[in-house]
Amino acid sequence: MSDATRSQLGRYRVLAELGRGAMGVVYKAQDPVINRTVAIKTILMPADEAERAEYEARFFQEAKAAGGLNHPGIITIHDVGREGDVAYMAMEMLDGVELREMMRRERLALPLALEIAAQIADALAFAHERGVFHRDIKPANVMVVRGRHAKIMDFGIARMQVSEVKTRTGMMLGSPKYMSPEQVGGATVDFRSDIFSLGVVIYELVTGSSPYTAREVGELMQQISSAAPPPPSAADPALPAMLDLIVARALEKDPAARYQSGAELAADLRACLAEPATRPRSEIQAATETPAPLDFDLGGESTVKVEPAAKTQAAGDAARTVKLVDAARTLKLGDATSVAGDIALSVSRRFDSAAALERLGHENPATVSAGTARLPRLLAKLRQDPDLRVVAIGVLAALAAAILIAVI
Repeated sequence: MSDATRSQLGRYRVLAELGRGAMGVVYKAQDPVINRTVAIKTILMPADEAERAEYEARFFQEAKAAGGLNHPGIITIHDVGREGDVAYMAMEMLDGVELREMMRRERLALPLALEIAAQIADALAFAHERGVFHRDIKPANVMVVRGRHAKIMDFGIARMQVSEVKTRTGMMLGSPKYMSPEQVGGATVDFRSDIFSLGVVIYELVTGSSPYTAREVGELMQQISSAAPPPPSAADPALPAMLDLIVARALEKDPAARYQSGAELAADLRACLAEPATRPRSEIQAATETPAPLDFDLGGESTVKVEPAAKTQAAGDAARTVKLVDAARTLKLGDATSVAGDIALSVSRRFDSAAALERLGHENPATVSAGTARLPRLLAKLRQDPDLRVVAIGVLAALAAAILIAVI
């Protein structure tokens, strides 16, 4: 029976066709046993008999693993089966919109984009903890229900795809721009590949463009393998600096340097969402203006200007990450986001840096240079202002990194 005239799949009565893709057709169907409406995704089996047997075994193994995932951010799989040359998967019927379609309509507001990304990261964390990897995270595989609740689709199906990359020069289909460097290079893939793919999705969500811009497959793979994309703030300066750091870590070429869990990525996304730094940088700068900034004179042309924190806690929190990144840039340490990343995301407000600064001034006077004469005034201000201490310790950490690089 052709797809056009299909009225039955196993026990399911086909009601309508919902869509078509490279792997098969998606139908709306009725389960007469429990009177439930379901979505059925069909997967066309290979023509070769030996290949078909392996393909079918892998399909049911993957479907079984995916069917065991019970999480609000993952579509529920009810049943799997086969009819003729078609394997099928009956799953939860969702009344929503693909994230891909939402992104086509308009650029999402930053709070919504970050919350959707955090929900996807949460769902991935749940699956990864149970040994299930998706391998094809992309906007087309995420459904958004009720305008803001994300559900990942196609767990257990992504591995079935032999390849979406055609060998013909210049031909590129769908997913390659979301592949991780290890996927592109044919290396072993684990859960951190999903983290990279989600990093690409986040970049698109917040900027409206892809981090990789090649039009041909070969060039695209080269970019994914070795090129560092510009930070999101290069596309939109209003984006918070913390988001630059999050995306840079998610898109690390080395899996060991990426986020090591979806939960960790989700936590940082929500921290970024909660920070007043999600406001435009112009607002942050206005909120933190003071008449008497302090200068760290590091000798030569390098001077780090550290502005005292704002009187309100919210403004101080908003500016902290921006100041650390700007300090790293002023020190000319190369990639400011990678230098300042760990500082901005992990520095503790309870850490009292005044004593450390005083020791540094006595033990390493060369690092303070001409600013030594101002050290007593600086120490007094640091004792009075905890927010300024956080910024100062970030500057010192960046300076230490610069000295270490020079020595090495």
